[in-house]
Amino acid sequence: MKDPVNILIIEDDEDINRLLCDIVLKSGYFPKPAYSGTEAMIYLDSQKWDMVLIDLMLPGLSGEDILKKVTKESNIPIIIISAKLETQAKINALRAGADDYITKPFDIEEVSARIDSCLRRYQDVTGVSLTNQITHKDMVLDPDAKVITVNGIELKLTAREYEILFLMMSSPHKVFTKANLFERVWKEQFYGDDNTINVHLSHIRSKLAKANPDEEYIETIWGMGYKLKT
Repeated sequence: MKDPVNILIIEDDEDINRLLCDIVLKSGYFPKPAYSGTEAMIYLDSQKWDMVLIDLMLPGLSGEDILKKVTKESNIPIIIISAKLETQAKINALRAGADDYITKPFDIEEVSARIDSCLRRYQDVTGVSLTNQITHKDMVLDPDAKVITVNGIELKLTAREYEILFLMMSSPHKVFTKANLFERVWKEQFYGDDNTINVHLSHIRSKLAKANPDEEYIETIWGMGYKLKT
């Protein structure tokens, strides 16, 4: 059984977004609509995606800014779907990392074919099947099973330890402050420098070191917070 292919659709026009979701669904993939740049950022930070469709003209954060974020933090197919017809807009998007550019109004069959083609090229280049799994070094996180393995060994994590690692692995280049981690994982306001985050990170580091003592996974950025070590 193949892993589901999850596609984020960032388009503020509800009718167009619904149409794109229908196209994706009929192609056998799983669409997730986002109607603004701000909403899209929440989904991009919380889950691994197999493809992103982006409209350039969005309320809040622009499509260009989202394109830069996605290409900086991951290596997934990106298709721009925009009413901007200018050649320079297409050139800028493609140079910024987009894999394809489709202008509105679009043909349904063409969009479907380009999505299939883009996903196929990605599989051919990477040599792996599309999956929900998030990887960093020899860490593999399966969000469906909520399991993290390191060096082939499954980590025995508490729910909060898992959520901290999930958050960090979903945004591998981001520096997380203690407030970031506490408010995202505990869902409460962070009032100061208590020891909760330090204790949890110490436990996580200990479990990671036990699974692979030769590798370092989390680094402290003094005065700022924590991030995955590259």
